[in-house]
Amino acid sequence: MRHQLYNPTFKFVKEPEEFDKYTEREMLQYCLGATMYMPGTKDFTKAILTKKNPGLTTMVMCFEDAIKEEEVEQAEENAIHFLNVINENLKNGVIEYKDLPLIIFRTRTPEQFKHFGAMLKQEHIHLITAFNFPKFSSENGIEYYTYLKELNEKFNEIIYGMPILESREIAHKETRMDELIKIKEILDRFRELVLNIRVGGTDFSSCFGVRRGINYTIYDIMTVRDCLQDILNVFTRDNEYCVSGPVWEYFRASKEMKFEELPETDFHETLLKHETIINDAIDGLLRETILDKANGFIGKTIIHPTHIQYVNGMLAVTREEYEDALQIMGTSGGVIKSANANKMNEIGPHRRWAEKLIMRAKAYGVIEDEGSYLRLFV
Repeated sequence: MRHQLYNPTFKFVKEPEEFDKYTEREMLQYCLGATMYMPGTKDFTKAILTKKNPGLTTMVMCFEDAIKEEEVEQAEENAIHFLNVINENLKNGVIEYKDLPLIIFRTRTPEQFKHFGAMLKQEHIHLITAFNFPKFSSENGIEYYTYLKELNEKFNEIIYGMPILESREIAHKETRMDELIKIKEILDRFRELVLNIRVGGTDFSSCFGVRRGINYTIYDIMTVRDCLQDILNVFTRDNEYCVSGPVWEYFRASKEMKFEELPETDFHETLLKHETIINDAIDGLLRETILDKANGFIGKTIIHPTHIQYVNGMLAVTREEYEDALQIMGTSGGVIKSANANKMNEIGPHRRWAEKLIMRAKAYGVIEDEGSYLRLFV
């Protein structure tokens, strides 16, 4: 699997690298990118086998909010059928392993996780990258990860867990920091099984009876921004964990989403000034993704395939950024002028940024400059 395959003719300065579930965790945690959630009751085998969405690199079949409680059994059976059909087509040569997206299942509760886990067989495990643990808390975290560890030992395979931080204890200021510290203690204990940390912007918004409009970003909702900044503060210090950005709820798929002519524009500045580039739904996604990157989020939960190219495209690194990162990582200390002679690169303070940026470059590729983002989207 490789990012940016939705635009196979695009010329990168440095091509994105291949990855799969067996890629080292230190790299794989940066590779999730646009993570598309799908109801666990729907059959996605045909879409995967026909490569309907060539840019799709990470998919989540959801047993929780995307379906009704009475549909869980149907969703579990559908998931097992999906794994069986994919395996059969791998054996028959219809599809290659490198063409499969990372496959993740979003559990409903620890009990449902155990029930579904008991349905899995050895031949299913090489297809499963991870499980998402919704409303992850200090109360249920040990139970989730203890059973995940049991599955790893039972099948002698690697299956990761990804907690979703979205509970009321985190939303409420008076309980937040104590809860986040307790959760971090759990994750530190099972660190080798933690692939990524997800955040629930919609659940946080629900706690306060708000919803961001199409012309706002999650960072404009002050109570939710408060939650996100504390999560980043606790979990991204010294690049300890990779945290993904919250879902963007709006989509508008139309033929007009393709450029007839590439606009001549300062891409980031135009978006942040709310000047139209594509349409309000996609511009809003791009605007929020810019702010996700600026704040240290890597990747984003998505709900529509039209979002894939924009989220993953935005995670590509410009040549200037990449050269700065290489210069910082290749210098022992001090302060030096950047290769473009337009900024100061201070080796010690900028090293963590450079480490993260080089991982992004490996996963999403290096492009010439900001204007290249628009050409990459096409």
